[in-house]
Amino acid sequence: MPDLSGKAVIITGASSGIGAATAAHFASLGARLALAGRDAARLEEVAARCRQAGSAPEGVVCVTGDVCDEEYCRRLVEAAVEKFGQLDVLVNSAGNLVSGSIEAVTLDQFDKQIALNVRSVLHLSQLAIPHLLKTRGNIVNVSSVTGLRSFPNVISYCTSKSALDQMTRCAALELASRGVRVNAVNPGVIVTDLHKNAGMDDAKYAAFLEHCKTTHALGRAGDVMEVARPIAFLASEDASFITGATLPVDGGRGVMCPR
Repeated sequence: MPDLSGKAVIITGASSGIGAATAAHFASLGARLALAGRDAARLEEVAARCRQAGSAPEGVVCVTGDVCDEEYCRRLVEAAVEKFGQLDVLVNSAGNLVSGSIEAVTLDQFDKQIALNVRSVLHLSQLAIPHLLKTRGNIVNVSSVTGLRSFPNVISYCTSKSALDQMTRCAALELASRGVRVNAVNPGVIVTDLHKNAGMDDAKYAAFLEHCKTTHALGRAGDVMEVARPIAFLASEDASFITGATLPVDGGRGVMCPR
């Protein structure tokens, strides 16, 4: 297992889904955590999970807010550094999915998609980098198979994740000479609230997961821990010679072709 003992980590989107699973997994590996999310109650529940997984009571801090808010981002990074005295890892997991084709999506929907999935990552990275340079730390972005492959009727989401992948690669090149690594994971369909929050009802979501048996080479959708573990790997010294990678964690979906 990767060793994150003593590492100070910010995880955004930590109140649910991949972010919450990553927080609990990092806690089990010895990390100290600044958890970011908009739902204070759910964030505290995740903090309790982290303590059960091994975090000391003083090893977890919750900072509630919206990563699209510039002042909140500044407060988040400052709170983490003040609490732990350093910053070693930034995990950008916050994100959402806006459905709609190029003809249907509104400019407001598109702008909000880019603001959360791309702009907030850029801003938080800018704020974190001065601290990551001191620790020769790293950034892990949570992208998607939609950054690597094209899909209809989710044009805003695909565009945002493709932009995030390019940002990951560019930042990796810019920071490599100073010892800071930047990587991304690109999940396929993972069982979270992402699609329901995008408008799927229970029946449609059940049918969607059933369909995943044919769209993923491994014959199923993924579990959040199956993404949390690769994130931990990329954040750890086990991946010390990896930067600029966009790692598919997609059950083979990204290499499949229609037949």
